[in-house]
Amino acid sequence: MPARTLALPGGARVPVVAARWQHAYGVVTRGRVQLELRDGTPGPVLGRDAGFWLRGTGVRALRNPGRRTATVRILTPLVGVRRNDMISNTDTGVVPGRSRGFRRLAVTGSAATVATVVVTTLAAALARAGGVDFEVPDGGEAIPLGGFAVVTGFFSLVGVAAAAVLLRFSARPAQRFGWTAVALTALSMVPPFLVGAAAPSVIALVGLHLVAAAVMIPVLTRSLRAGSRRRA
Repeated sequence: MPARTLALPGGARVPVVAARWQHAYGVVTRGRVQLELRDGTPGPVLGRDAGFWLRGTGVRALRNPGRRTATVRILTPLVGVRRNDMISNTDTGVVPGRSRGFRRLAVTGSAATVATVVVTTLAAALARAGGVDFEVPDGGEAIPLGGFAVVTGFFSLVGVAAAAVLLRFSARPAQRFGWTAVALTALSMVPPFLVGAAAPSVIALVGLHLVAAAVMIPVLTRSLRAGSRRRA
């Protein structure tokens, strides 16, 4: 089987020429290689012994995200091996590693969601016992404890879904999730000041947002960091 080796120095970017990858199968033999997607966004980072197809995927370049030279062994033509879009799980371990990362994130995210719902609802109950009425607007209907549980659970699961998307498409999912989550948490502080609630209710609502963020963000960030290391 004809083969050639592609060397990518640290930080290098090599455009993908479709004709050269028509029937080719690549295997990372040293370092790490990142796939640049058709819209220019960073794609998966493939570690040593990871195999991949590029035909029909829209990948437009290969990048070396590290400092040391990475090498890719390009085999062509490939006969008798079935293509699975961009990345093949034949003799690579890439798909199983990614699957473990998603399973870990799903389990950890679900447990964190339950914990966040419990902690936030308990905090709301304590605030209510301390005299906070949670009437929105002031003098209006009070938010029930079940409402805190439902809203917290919903947005916690949204955070888990966002983390899964970043794990799939981002080269630095933990870092990007942290920035995004902190920014969204800051934005979530604004509505309590706009609903016309009394000052104690506003302060308590802001505090509940911070409680939920303090539980979910660190847990998901650690899970993403572990998942990205496993994927690499």
